[in-house]
Amino acid sequence: MGDIKKIHIIGSVASGKTTLAKKLSRELDLPYFELDNVVWERQQTGDIRRTEEERAEYLKQIVGMEGWIMEGVHNEWWVEESFRHADVIIFLDTNYSVRTYRIIKRFILQKLRLEKAHYTPTFRIFLKMFKWNKYFEENGKPHFFEAFKEVQDKVMKVSTIKELNQRIYSLRTTMPAEKE
Repeated sequence: MGDIKKIHIIGSVASGKTTLAKKLSRELDLPYFELDNVVWERQQTGDIRRTEEERAEYLKQIVGMEGWIMEGVHNEWWVEESFRHADVIIFLDTNYSVRTYRIIKRFILQKLRLEKAHYTPTFRIFLKMFKWNKYFEENGKPHFFEAFKEVQDKVMKVSTIKELNQRIYSLRTTMPAEKE
């Protein structure tokens, strides 16, 4: 994708953020980071929430890198630096019912140990994911477009993988060729 080296992917639970981040990471040879891992320090004995200062420092280190892919549902004030430094922000606006189906599928696959998770897939978390999905639809999405108006020129809002592929192809073909 030419000069695009800093990509922020945002969307609800089960919108496809991690899958897309991993795919782009392989294709573009860029490291990807999950915002949940910026919030939480993962340890075998259990996750520990980073302090605001630790979280800010960790995010600053990532944002300062030459290239990266960042993904997460977070669109609070502390993520603003990532939005500002991103070359493109991919907003995954996957259909609500598709996300609901994916939450159920993910939970089953995690309980069968066919899919890994950074957390223990309990029934309590399963139910929370439906709440988080609804909250993002009703509050998170409108908040992002209202609170981060200054970065909207970088936003690529897509609903399906097909649409995303078309938009990325369009970016590739309209960008000036790199000089050798």
